[in-house]
Amino acid sequence: MVRKILLGILLMLIAVGIFYRDLVSYGYMQAKGQIQILWNTKPVTEVLQDPTLPDSLKQRLQLIGEIKKFAVDSLGLDSSESYTTFYDQKGKPILWVLTACERFQMKPKEWRFPVIGTFAYKGFFDNARAQAEEKAFIDQGFDTQINEVSAWSTLGFFKDPILSSMLYRGEGSLANLIIHEMTHGTLFVKDNLELNENLASFVGDYGAIRFLTAKYGKDSPQLEKYEFRKQYNDALSQHIVRGAHQLDSLYKNFPSSLTTTQKDTLKMATIKHIVISSDTLLGGVIGKKYPWRGKKLPNNAFFIGYLTYHSQQNQFQKEFQTQFKGDFRKYLSHLKAKYPTSF
Repeated sequence: MVRKILLGILLMLIAVGIFYRDLVSYGYMQAKGQIQILWNTKPVTEVLQDPTLPDSLKQRLQLIGEIKKFAVDSLGLDSSESYTTFYDQKGKPILWVLTACERFQMKPKEWRFPVIGTFAYKGFFDNARAQAEEKAFIDQGFDTQINEVSAWSTLGFFKDPILSSMLYRGEGSLANLIIHEMTHGTLFVKDNLELNENLASFVGDYGAIRFLTAKYGKDSPQLEKYEFRKQYNDALSQHIVRGAHQLDSLYKNFPSSLTTTQKDTLKMATIKHIVISSDTLLGGVIGKKYPWRGKKLPNNAFFIGYLTYHSQQNQFQKEFQTQFKGDFRKYLSHLKAKYPTSF
């Protein structure tokens, strides 16, 4: 009887493995990549004692500790063991993200994963596999984009390490990054990626400004540099978000009589207009910082990325200022009650 039960369980596991072989294979790849990184991390306290590490990078490691402490003490974000270990990438990228979108719809391909839910992108520790999957989507007619990722959050499941690439960021960019990822570890809504990323982007910006003000002063060059970069990043982001809505309207209003070639022509003309018109933002500063001319035009997957991270910034800012009068701790408590983490 016991043998029959064990045989039945084995057959069931084999059947599940065959049916979900792609998910199982992907999960194995991700687990292998994550474990390889975690296995090769070192405690920050040990790295700080390394005489071969330049003092400038040691200062960045200490700065990350200050940022994390500020995020917990002043913003109320959850504390964790993250950013207490260090991983040396040896100058190599380690994670890539694939985004895919319908050709004539502003509709992203979504991937569903156990426990954490649905995502409009898919991460890979193996770039060759990312490119192979991208090619498969291109062959199916999707617009695609692969981006290198500089940080990620395991939502408290693992101890997220400091990556060596982080140490070369400016003070404001580093504060934004750490606070962004800590926001994910504090509040994460299953199956609502756009809300999660938009919220983390909002908190990352807000927290970075508060940290820079507290550490360096309201008239400091560090704060001035960050606020200037934020100004043109916001201008560009909102321009791209408006462009995404223009494309969405275009696709929804395509006459049924249009051929695929005609649709492509209208699509690329609209994208070209969005791209070229960005040159004039902030008196031409955007055009100098992000020169488009001579480059390949972006596609729907590019615009989906901006919707995922920047489409709700004004909404969060307005709610924060009008309903909570700039009291971030109250606002965070409100958000936790409104969007409880579901795992």
